[in-house]
Amino acid sequence: MTPLTRRLEVVESAEEIDILRVAFATTDREYVNQHFGSAKAFTIYGVNENRARLLSVCEFADFAEDDNEDRLPVKIEQLKECAAVYCRACGASAVRQLLAEGIQPVRVTDETSIADLLGALQEELKAGPSSWLAKAIKRHSGTGRFDSMEAEGWDD
Repeated sequence: MTPLTRRLEVVESAEEIDILRVAFATTDREYVNQHFGSAKAFTIYGVNENRARLLSVCEFADFAEDDNEDRLPVKIEQLKECAAVYCRACGASAVRQLLAEGIQPVRVTDETSIADLLGALQEELKAGPSSWLAKAIKRHSGTGRFDSMEAEGWDD
């Protein structure tokens, strides 16, 4: 098992302006430079069209190479509110588990700047989100749940 060693949360006003949360597998908090399964840390941002802000950093203890499957649930639990996780690579088992939790894995080239990825994500939000991003926004905004209740004919 890969224990969570530290989770740092940024404390700000209670006003939530974020449309969605995204995570980045990183060791330096500047570049995506980690494989999902072996990531030693994730940096999580809240993002909307106009703003991206750091929300938290999750750091994990070192692990043995033979505990690949054991480390995934702890990592996925830390990302449960995220719409996506950007990483250098992601194994098939991790992809299945992430998608089952509604988290889209996004593979990027090594040393891709987190600032550049956040900027591109904001531009996509302004221009009209892609299919996976539109689904993530709907899922994480909660509107889909109420739409389905209304379609079923629920009463007050």
